[in-house]
Amino acid sequence: MKTIIKTAIIIILIIGNASCNTDKKVLTPEKIKFITGQYDNILSESNDLARFPRTIDTKGNLVSTDIYDWTSGFFAGNLWQIYEITGDDKWKSEAIKWTEALDTIQYWSGNHDVGFMMNCSYGNGLRLDGKQEYKKVLVETAESLCKRFNPVAKSIKSWNYRKAWNDTTEWFFPVIIDNMMNLELLFKATQLSGNKKYEDIALQHALTTMKNHYRPDFSSYHVVDYDTITGRVKDKATCQGFTDESSWARGQAWGLYGFVVCYRYTMDKKFLTFAENIANYIIHNPNIPQDGVPYWDYNAGDTTLKPEWKYDPNRFPVIPRDASAAAITSSALFELSIYSKEYGAEYKNAAVKILDSLTSPAYMGVPGDKYFILNHCVGSIPHGVEIDVPLVYADYYLLEAVLRYKGLK
Repeated sequence: MKTIIKTAIIIILIIGNASCNTDKKVLTPEKIKFITGQYDNILSESNDLARFPRTIDTKGNLVSTDIYDWTSGFFAGNLWQIYEITGDDKWKSEAIKWTEALDTIQYWSGNHDVGFMMNCSYGNGLRLDGKQEYKKVLVETAESLCKRFNPVAKSIKSWNYRKAWNDTTEWFFPVIIDNMMNLELLFKATQLSGNKKYEDIALQHALTTMKNHYRPDFSSYHVVDYDTITGRVKDKATCQGFTDESSWARGQAWGLYGFVVCYRYTMDKKFLTFAENIANYIIHNPNIPQDGVPYWDYNAGDTTLKPEWKYDPNRFPVIPRDASAAAITSSALFELSIYSKEYGAEYKNAAVKILDSLTSPAYMGVPGDKYFILNHCVGSIPHGVEIDVPLVYADYYLLEAVLRYKGLK
């Protein structure tokens, strides 16, 4: 019975009917036309299947990446979701083309992001078109991801060797909160193959993350580095947040979403409770703006915190928002609202509030836009890249949030 209930919830949440009856309050026909027009523009300038659209540069030109960039699968995922919204086979044809351009990634274990790359593309393809050959690709990708799991650290290695911002601390086995997003691939691989190994690794990684990434208030560190001989934690830090002790907004969203996924696949209440605690930290954060779209870091500009990167407050008289963090949070809250008996109504209201903000002219459909949907996103302020721009993954989670809201309606 538990399996039947769980399957029903997943169907309600994430399987659409590929029609145009998306709630008019969220997506008017004009907004749907805007979305399809933006992606028509991207397709018209994307003729190289080895280059995957990601963002725009300072002159408004389209910026693409190679196949190994962590964002390479989101473009295909967006095409699949536009197909789901419109029902137009044109988008399915393009989605298939851009999905299958990622084929070789199934054998790649260069970093943890293969979950993003292949689940957003092949995973949506399997869900929406039932292409059975995609099952093998997803399981093979999970096998590649498992090569990065260390049984002593009890975690999947996110990045390869790198240094912290102080240029002295070395990370040999860094695990980032983003890695929670790649566990869905492993859970799915167990469902598709019957091999419990993938789920076991996902669960172990999640439990380790619960233990070491979170502070008592359920804010998260970005990076935790492990000793693979002893398994002990060597360092807790940030790479894309304001400081080591601050709360990077997109990291909070990644963690929330990841633990909601863990509950979806396991129905283990400890994951539900943990997700609720993260959600409550976000929703009730005193530093969140009125419209629900967070600053790029919840502690950005806090004069009591001292960044190790070259932070110049004069560059940011207005603290940048991160619409990508908001889109991820909204999508996660819609799903969590179904599971949570105590806070479900509050989570749904918060998700709708964020979604209303993101689909308003303040963030979507600014005159002169040519590519992508959401504005005012942040890639990495410490690295000085992708500040106040659209990002392909922000569009992905916005479209997913819209579809989940439609499912709840």
